[in-house]
Amino acid sequence: MPSGSAEVKHYHQKARQFFFVLSGEATIEIAGKRQVLHQHEGVEILPNVPHQIFNESQQNLEFLVISQSPSHGDRIVAS
Repeated sequence: MPSGSAEVKHYHQKARQFFFVLSGEATIEIAGKRQVLHQHEGVEILPNVPHQIFNESQQNLEFLVISQSPSHGDRIVAS
């Protein structure tokens, strides 16, 4: 994820997700609260919880997102 970029705020009705930072620094907003994740840190997001990931750092961000059940077709944009 390039520096200065962000994903759109959304949630999943069924999928629970785990975000894990491989390199860089991620700012993630979960249910309106922001936290910063550094390399080798992660966070779980439960279904129906609005979330958004940002790269507010000067370096590229690499991360994994693991979804259970699959999140394809389960994403709802939040306002």
